[in-house]
Amino acid sequence: MSPNHLDVTFAALADPTRRAILARLASGEASVTELAEPFAMSQPAISKHLKVLERAGLISRGHDAQRRPRRLEAKPLAAATQWLENYRQFWEGRFQRLDALLDELKTLEEKSGRTKPSVHLAATRSTQSRIRGSRPRNAGSLAPIKAPLKAPVKAPVKGRGDRS
Repeated sequence: MSPNHLDVTFAALADPTRRAILARLASGEASVTELAEPFAMSQPAISKHLKVLERAGLISRGHDAQRRPRRLEAKPLAAATQWLENYRQFWEGRFQRLDALLDELKTLEEKSGRTKPSVHLAATRSTQSRIRGSRPRNAGSLAPIKAPLKAPVKAPVKGRGDRS
C-alpha cells in the first residue's frame, strides 16, 4: 500500500463518527438511513462521512433496486493493520530488551544487599506497564518509594572559555 493511501485511510479513521459507521458495517451492509439512525446529525452530514470512507476505499456502495447499501471493504484496513504490525513488533522487541535490562538491574541490586528496587527501577517498570496497558511483573515488590529523585550534579569544566 502506498504511503499516500495509508494517509487517506488513517485520515478517514481519525473521526469517531466514521469509526462508528465502520463498526456498524462490520455486522453487515446498511443503507444511509440505517447508518444515520444512531447519530444526532443530518443525513447530508452522514453522507459526507460516507464519501470520505468511500474515497479511502473503506466502504463501497452496492445496488439493490432503489437502495444503495454500503458495505465494509477489508483490504485498506488489512493494509493499515500490516503497517501498524511492523511497529508493534519493533516496540515489542524494545520492551523485551528493557525487561532483560530491568531483570539484570534487579539481580544486581539483590546481590548488593538492597531489599527494595531503586526509584529508577520502580519508575521504569511503572512507565513500561502504562505503555503496555498491564501491570508490571512482580508488581508487589514495586511499592512506591518515597525517596526523592536527585538530579546529577555537573562540575564546572575549566579551560573551555572560563575566565576564572
